[in-house]
Amino acid sequence: MLTETRYLLDELETADMLEVDGLHAWQFTLNDELLDRAEAAAIAGEPFASDDIVVRIESVDGRERRHWAFSYNSVMEAQYLEDEQHWVLGDSPQTRIRCLGATSASADDE
Repeated sequence: MLTETRYLLDELETADMLEVDGLHAWQFTLNDELLDRAEAAAIAGEPFASDDIVVRIESVDGRERRHWAFSYNSVMEAQYLEDEQHWVLGDSPQTRIRCLGATSASADDE
């Protein structure tokens, strides 16, 4: 059975909130210009790599504001740990990211 390769970048593009090292972060941005360049390279069948920042994440831990920024290359090299249901980025100390989707309820009666 073939399994499709999972990429953190794909999940970041559809996530509503992240959990980073145990902290919930709903404020994160993706570098759309960089993503457009990567997509153009993929369509042209060309390799693409970049050390430019592709995602910036912000969270508040008590009174402390925490920031993370990851390059395109580090996000594409992230490893998914199936048993723990999160992604691992970087060398020691590693950063753990879990992508979360929002749950919403409809007020419409069916």
